[in-house]
Amino acid sequence: MTKFTKIEVSSRAKAGKGAARATRRAGHVPGVIYGGGQEPTLIALDPRIVHRELHKSGWRSRIYDISVEGGASVHALLREIQLHPVTDAPIHVDYQRLAAGHKVHVEVEIRFTGEEVSPGVKRGGVMNIVRHTVDVVVDPADIPEFFTADLSQLDFHDNVRWEDLKGTEKVTPVLQDNNFVIANVAPPSVDEEPEAAEGDEAAAEG
Repeated sequence: MTKFTKIEVSSRAKAGKGAARATRRAGHVPGVIYGGGQEPTLIALDPRIVHRELHKSGWRSRIYDISVEGGASVHALLREIQLHPVTDAPIHVDYQRLAAGHKVHVEVEIRFTGEEVSPGVKRGGVMNIVRHTVDVVVDPADIPEFFTADLSQLDFHDNVRWEDLKGTEKVTPVLQDNNFVIANVAPPSVDEEPEAAEGDEAAAEG
């Protein structure tokens, strides 16, 4: 079952920079809900909601159930948050309205498990995380909250690829190489400096 994050927003009557500035002066963040074959809906949000969602992992693939004042709720993806260049305060938010049967492009977080018991890591190897997210195309009803990568079996030069991830059954990766690497284990580097130093000492003695 698809999980929804419910938020409540107010509606805005006017568009434009002046109206947006007025919304910010009133202590709210202006935003818009677009797409889905409908006219854009102008909204205003409590900045605490924006900060809360921005600091959660996986917000790019989270589906929001937005209750708009004076209207029906809307299912949407959070597409863009514009931040003030100096204060980093949110100054505008864009949501994309979802429509059943119309696939969307989303960035899904990868969650990693088992690194602490990886044979390669336990032998001194280095775990290289190549990708923390994957861009996919998916029906809105099937957007996954995250993918899972199991690292527990990786030894030196082993890797986890797209086909090894859990939770990818109903999505299509955007990358044409459908079996790209997600993570791998590199063996520890060999420090050759001590041997070089010993060689220099031998040459000096000779």
